[in-house]
Amino acid sequence: MNPFESNVSRNMQGSFASSDTHKYSVILPTYNERKNLPVIVWLLAKTFTENQLEWEVIVVDDNSPDGTQEVAKQLAKVYGEDKIVLKPRAGKLGLGTAYIHGLNFVTGDFVIIMDADFSHHPKFIPQFIRLQKAHNLDIVTGTRYRSTSTPYTSESKPGGVHGWDFKRKLVSRGANFLADTVLNPGVSDLTGSFRLYRLPVLRHIITETVSKGYVFQMEMMVRARALGYSVGEVPITFVDRIFGDSKLGANEIVSYAKGVWTLFTTV
Repeated sequence: MNPFESNVSRNMQGSFASSDTHKYSVILPTYNERKNLPVIVWLLAKTFTENQLEWEVIVVDDNSPDGTQEVAKQLAKVYGEDKIVLKPRAGKLGLGTAYIHGLNFVTGDFVIIMDADFSHHPKFIPQFIRLQKAHNLDIVTGTRYRSTSTPYTSESKPGGVHGWDFKRKLVSRGANFLADTVLNPGVSDLTGSFRLYRLPVLRHIITETVSKGYVFQMEMMVRARALGYSVGEVPITFVDRIFGDSKLGANEIVSYAKGVWTLFTTV
């Protein structure tokens, strides 16, 4: 039983003033994303507006020294403080806790989590929403490793990765193969971080999740399956970040391997 469930979230009818009747809250964790933030927000605003969807972006910034928060404040003036909501933190406290922090401020009934560095293009969000509606899914996750959506839709194109060298592609494939073999999570891209959740579902899963950092995303899917939530997948094109440096390092890879083992023995 989900303690966060409500009557509204159980059915497909939302309560917001749009043709969709739902509101989509994007939680955008940032650290040194001053150059990326204006463009990703513009793309999000364009996508939601063209599809007549109610939306907001919660920017969770971990005290970036590059002026990311100042940019977010300017964006709030441009798009409206009801659309761009800056909720900073004192320092780098981890990806999982960024989502937990952001959840305290969302006003929508669906939550989208994604990266701020163009790795995840907002153009896929309408596909996420259409798949969710068609099958009344609890979660829709983007996948780099499928050629069709699950459940199947004719609009999907094969997923993929652009901008990675062979070594990084091998590491990513290997990580997903290890997790799939050991944990059998039921999704093809366990390390992805572009997802659509029903709000009460995300709140429930997060209360059960104990991992931090990059393992957090993996555990979320494993917990979702264990709790019986329905999950769909949409193929996406993942593009390596344009500005700034990747935050994935050797420590994260080691933590991931440890995380797989921990989940295998506890979930």
